[in-house]
Amino acid sequence: MSSSDRSRAVDLTRTYEVRTYGCQMNVHDSERLSGLLEDAGYVRAPDGSDGDADVVVFNTCAVRENADNRLYGNLGRLAPMKTKRPGMQIAVGGCLAQKDRDTIVKRAPWVDVVFGTHNIGKLPVLLERARVQEEAQVEIAESLEAFPSTLPTRRESAYAAWVSISVGCNNTCTFCIVPALRGKEKDRRTGDILAEIEALVGEGVSEITLLGQNVNAYGSDIGDREAFSKLLRACGTIEGLERVRFTSPHPRDFTDDVIAAMAETPNVMPQLHMPMQSGSDTVLKAMRRSYRQERFLGIIDKVRASIPHAAITTDIIVGFPGETEEDFEQTLHAVREARFAQAFTFQYSKRPGTPAATMEGQVPKEVVQARYERLVALQEEISWDENKKQVGRTLELMVAEGEGRKDGATHRLSGRAPDNRLVHFTKPDADVRPGDVVTVEITYAAPHHLLAEGAVLDVRRTRAGDAWEKRNAAEAAKPAGVMLGLPKIGAPEPLPVAAGSGCGCD
Repeated sequence: MSSSDRSRAVDLTRTYEVRTYGCQMNVHDSERLSGLLEDAGYVRAPDGSDGDADVVVFNTCAVRENADNRLYGNLGRLAPMKTKRPGMQIAVGGCLAQKDRDTIVKRAPWVDVVFGTHNIGKLPVLLERARVQEEAQVEIAESLEAFPSTLPTRRESAYAAWVSISVGCNNTCTFCIVPALRGKEKDRRTGDILAEIEALVGEGVSEITLLGQNVNAYGSDIGDREAFSKLLRACGTIEGLERVRFTSPHPRDFTDDVIAAMAETPNVMPQLHMPMQSGSDTVLKAMRRSYRQERFLGIIDKVRASIPHAAITTDIIVGFPGETEEDFEQTLHAVREARFAQAFTFQYSKRPGTPAATMEGQVPKEVVQARYERLVALQEEISWDENKKQVGRTLELMVAEGEGRKDGATHRLSGRAPDNRLVHFTKPDADVRPGDVVTVEITYAAPHHLLAEGAVLDVRRTRAGDAWEKRNAAEAAKPAGVMLGLPKIGAPEPLPVAAGSGCGCD
């Protein structure tokens, strides 16, 4: 290749960066956006590029009141970079794009593409159309065009994968705008889900997380109330699949057959994340949640009776409109009774377009803050007490990548226990890779993590670790410049469902 040819090769290399905000569904959608762009000929920009890419995609969330301020602030910072960099393109997708549509281009006219939650597969062709026509492309589908699992995917992990089993939500919680943006629940065929999982296991994945806006409502499309428990049991028959998790279920649909499937299927992990949102029956009714405190705590009791070592986590909103001190005390009571391993606590934030945003009795900010601090203090105490019960236990950990920020300085590695607790452990002499499994004894507990300070008792090299090693070797071998033409025009060829890899307001 001549020097001029090499120069053209570098010039034709188009890089991309995807910035993700919001729930697990958005994270998984971003894996698909990355896969689509790479399938169209783009190359992922190095970590830390901070907007220094040819295409920057924002995958947005509309859950928080200030979600739009965050987006427009980031878009504003990119505007001068785009002026200095001819050919640079900016795309905005996700829930905020679905909600605001034309508003985005009016407020940020330097944006090239706006797409919604139902047509993420159109991103490459919309970018090409914007480039050719030299004008912004806004395309928002009102319903799902194709199930996302038919799209190419660039998974962030070689050993663990999301598998989407449904999209959308049929609930009408007054604080949540997600159903309006992602539509009614649509379930995938069980056979397609299992085929995808088997394909992922064939690639070296050993842990999958079943993903849905309301994951345990799976089967509502076909009228089978036990479809989710049957799916969990079917996952137990897949050879090589070591760990199965799911997020996030809704208490309304959490039935005894699901608890039995969790307890009786060895590779379904002893972990449950089930959003409570409030412990007050009055507030739960105002939230339009279909259960009450007694029902919620009853589920917790049943899970613990069947799975004694289960770690149960939750989401709680503080300061919902109309919440009184008595209501808040009921939430504290429920937290004391449930003894969650962790709680993701949120101060109520108005979601524009939701009934709660215009309700009377909006709680003053200073009251919300004070209650929030009381709740966090209580949960920290409980989390620490629950973690102390792990000291002395021998656990199998799946070695994780990037979860221990201080691992380099402390000469430790990090991994996840079966119940998903984070454990930092002493680095063994043997070579250990993310995806491998180690056996350790827990020696110390903190509120948010555990330590195994002694020698590692056993190291098991796995196919998942092999997959991580293979991926890293392939990434390292990639040339710095790739000879690329213009991105392919038109929607990408659909992949077989088994070839792909499968929100937070529950």
